Amino acid sequence: MPQDDTAQALESEELVPPAEPHAAHDAGKVETQADLSAEIKAIGDKYAEALKNGKAPETMPRLDYAPYRSSILRHPTKSLHHADPETIELYSPAFGHQDVHALESDLTIQHNGEPQGERIIVSGRVLDGDGRPVAGQLVEIWQANAAGRYSHKRDQHPAPLDPNFTGVGRCITGADGSYSFTTIKPGAYPWKNHLNAWRPAHIHFSMFGSEFTQRIVTQMYFPGDQLFPLDPIYQSIVDQDARDRLVATYDHELTSPEWALGYKWDIILTGSKRTWTENEAYGDAGDEE
Repeated sequence: MPQDDTAQALESEELVPPAEPHAAHDAGKVETQADLSAEIKAIGDKYAEALKNGKAPETMPRLDYAPYRSSILRHPTKSLHHADPETIELYSPAFGHQDVHALESDLTIQHNGEPQGERIIVSGRVLDGDGRPVAGQLVEIWQANAAGRYSHKRDQHPAPLDPNFTGVGRCITGADGSYSFTTIKPGAYPWKNHLNAWRPAHIHFSMFGSEFTQRIVTQMYFPGDQLFPLDPIYQSIVDQDARDRLVATYDHELTSPEWALGYKWDIILTGSKRTWTENEAYGDAGDEE
């Protein structure tokens, strides 16, 4: 085997070390929110102590965050294989069969009737690490409806589906890196991480660079959500400043009179202040968490 191929094969077998060792959990025990909150607090206290001792802040989620029980199954355990980007794109999905229309950014007009729930406007800019706008980028969003249910066959949460809300939209960033969506504020929903586990209301964002191999996925949250301290996914980012960058701010200037509340959220792609992305931590599993 040529030397380069040997090095690549060895690299692909190298295990990625977990950021936090998994604790042994009793499979027969029903874990409560109190159990998970105690684990979250212990990890947070340990991180705070490490910061006091000079450790650099962690801006990305930990690969193996014990309170997020399925994280060990969701993130890569081996280094990624190197591949030719042009070859990958021969088998990649397409952006679509037609250009992105301006109306696709309004998720409230995609059906014959009005969707249920609180209408909102979410707007911001996509920027690089130096604050420069990233223009001409495809931004896609997907989300649960106002009752906390996705329009997806895998979502069996016993909440009502909204026939007038599919929960997906897309747009292209402007010359100043700006994007804007009109949608419905999503509801919180239960998930099976532990007993009585609920996810805070959030919207998923996907952004493409100049090619499909540059796709990143992240989540935007809403200010003041009481579920933040209870959510293992949100808390898997142990640094508070990094978590705060996922939370939109209410913007009264963006709010449309008699129509919709406005929220502003900028997405930073690189640098020390970059926005958390799912790809490095959990991969693109394609589920709705």
